[in-house]
Amino acid sequence: MASLQTFLAALFIVAVAFDPSSVNAKFSKSMSFYWGASNSAILGEGDDLQLVLNRKSGSGVKSKRSFLFGSFQVLLKLVPGNSAGTVTTYYVSSSGERHDEIDFEFLGNTSGQPYTIHTNIYTQGNGTREQQFRPWFDPTADYHNYTIHWNPTEVVWFIDDVPIRVFRNYKKEGIAYPDKQGMRAYSSLWNADNWATQGGRVKIDWTAAPFIARYRNFRARACKWDGPVSINQCASNTPANWWTAPAYSKLSSAQLGKMKWVRDNYMIYNYCADTKRFKGQVPPECFKAQF
Repeated sequence: MASLQTFLAALFIVAVAFDPSSVNAKFSKSMSFYWGASNSAILGEGDDLQLVLNRKSGSGVKSKRSFLFGSFQVLLKLVPGNSAGTVTTYYVSSSGERHDEIDFEFLGNTSGQPYTIHTNIYTQGNGTREQQFRPWFDPTADYHNYTIHWNPTEVVWFIDDVPIRVFRNYKKEGIAYPDKQGMRAYSSLWNADNWATQGGRVKIDWTAAPFIARYRNFRARACKWDGPVSINQCASNTPANWWTAPAYSKLSSAQLGKMKWVRDNYMIYNYCADTKRFKGQVPPECFKAQF
């Protein structure tokens, strides 16, 4: 009976975690502008964010506090039309040269061409772990739920209820893992036409400005970072630390099936397959099971 109750509780948590209606934090309470506030806005009752890029400036927000482990969700509708040269982001990051970071970046494209969903993870300042995907939906037509799930066992990138990537903790085998630095959540929209679209060959068409990315209902279901004392507190296997539950230590068979479908059909770049870039010596985690 106890195991059944645990299983049913885990199913309930998973269902709530990826139900867009459950993502209900207000940007006005949890986030602040760190860049470009004059040409962007928090709208409505504080739960809608509009980031703007024009010739004057891009824009960005960050969470008012840092976290260590948990689930970070936002609903996002990307810049429509000719978005070439623009980058819209949603990520978590610590600070400093040896920072940790977990990224979603959305690289714009010319009208009619698909976005590139760019993911990466930095550990101790090293971020050469890119994987890229094409969306299997129109990310400009409606809001979609983008989630970074991060715990002591693994990092998982989700779009709606579909996992697209996993990075597991092999720290005991000498592979760095982000588990000792608190991270803030960030969102931004900026000019990256020196590299974002076709390697920088396609520039921003400023006649299409302003470019607007729309966010809704950021939510951090995560452990608050209070300095080094949080390293053990946030990783402890306790009921309050729901992210340490066995249900979150690996993907379910159904989730694995969804991820395989995305990776088989929509992945366009995997650093682990880029032997030329690494001169035949791909990073060690590429030889480890990730999911």
